[in-house]
Amino acid sequence: MSHHTELVSDPPSAEPLVVVNQWLAESWRLRQQPNPNAMVLATVSPEGAPSARVVLCKEIVAQPGYLVFYTNYRSRKARELLDQPRAAAVMHWDHLHRQARIEGPVVQSPAADSDAYFASRPWQSRLSAWASEQSEPIAARRDLEAALAAAAKRFGTPVPAEAGNASAGMETAGVGTAPAGDYVIPRPPHWGGLQLWAQSVELWVEGDARIHDRLRWTRSLAPSGEQFFAGGPWTVTRLQP
Repeated sequence: MSHHTELVSDPPSAEPLVVVNQWLAESWRLRQQPNPNAMVLATVSPEGAPSARVVLCKEIVAQPGYLVFYTNYRSRKARELLDQPRAAAVMHWDHLHRQARIEGPVVQSPAADSDAYFASRPWQSRLSAWASEQSEPIAARRDLEAALAAAAKRFGTPVPAEAGNASAGMETAGVGTAPAGDYVIPRPPHWGGLQLWAQSVELWVEGDARIHDRLRWTRSLAPSGEQFFAGGPWTVTRLQP
């Protein structure tokens, strides 16, 4: 059985996140899946119970080596990361027969970075960040719609025509749909970016006869200020499939 495969270079790259960035860029170019930047993010509760969900990776910074995603800081995943600040992520490009796994510590992004990204979002998405208390229970859908209407009144915007589509589909490709007359909606203090710093990266490429290409890079990370790490050199190991 033949696949569209380009095995990991031999000798392997000294910077695995450079390869991940290249794979992501190729997936965007081919447009064979809706959200090439979707990744499964796994966290663990204070009791040790794992949980996973799909988030959008908004940036891969190959040097010094971290991934960025955004969330409500009061959400379940953010609360778990505050208690246990480590995570694992998986990005899978089925049409390219490739997968990347990233593990490491997580810290909040600098406020200026979160402000800049929030300002780039469609106004509907910015509005919903104020309306939704992410992960909290709500009695009925109409209560969420009422919260959205209240947020619209607060910031002087229209109420999105369909509350269910207030933000759906507007950011998956990084293209906003705000009208020419945009609205000033500041970033909520409880919303912003998180950085997953890569301490290990595993790359997988599907091979014929299940002889897959699988390599794992590891490095040490030492805290360098409140929101950054200094990374040691990568060590790479080839793994059997």
